[in-house]
Amino acid sequence: MTAACAALLSFALAGCGTGGYTSEGSQGSGKKLFIQACGGCHTLADAGTAGTIGPNLDDAFAQAREAGMTSATFTQVVASQIRFPIENTSTGSPGMPGVDTTLPSCDDVEGDAFCVENQDQAVDDVAVYVGAVAGTGVTAEAPTDGKSIFTTTCGSCHTLSDAGTTGTVGPNLDAAKPAKALVIDRVTNGQGAMPSFKGSLDEAQIQAVAEYVSSAAGK
Repeated sequence: MTAACAALLSFALAGCGTGGYTSEGSQGSGKKLFIQACGGCHTLADAGTAGTIGPNLDDAFAQAREAGMTSATFTQVVASQIRFPIENTSTGSPGMPGVDTTLPSCDDVEGDAFCVENQDQAVDDVAVYVGAVAGTGVTAEAPTDGKSIFTTTCGSCHTLSDAGTTGTVGPNLDAAKPAKALVIDRVTNGQGAMPSFKGSLDEAQIQAVAEYVSSAAGK
């Protein structure tokens, strides 16, 4: 077993001791939650997401899967990372928000903001889904319309009412109302904590998401 696999297994076992063993979850629900809550930060081929703020989950699990580790183990790793994330990193790079930010309970949220009725079940759903598909090589058809690209790539970091997203990592786009040219520049080149997406989105996708955001923001 490689050192990376050994480290992953060690993390999984440690997580099981603090967060409980996750085995029951809906992959269908988990996929929807992942796209809305996690896809803006993580790449996962099956979900069609291309976030680059956090680790590429296919890359993170592919080697361990090839070495014989199971989806059940990956599920424990993901559940532990969601419940007990490293919010402040030693390198200064963006950490992973706490579960009350990524999967906020509806009891704690006002209005139409994204929330989940049962936080523990939501964590289980996401963990079971990611554990089943990460690193398998299964790839979803890449979205081409601006709204879908925004939802899978940007929504977990930005609020945009038309898309039903309530991310708070980046600017509220309804308030900012960015021009198309500005969106193209930010998506292409990034700025500050926002990474460049020119390596994960092609020119047509960047144009499509920029057109969508510039026309939908503030409406």
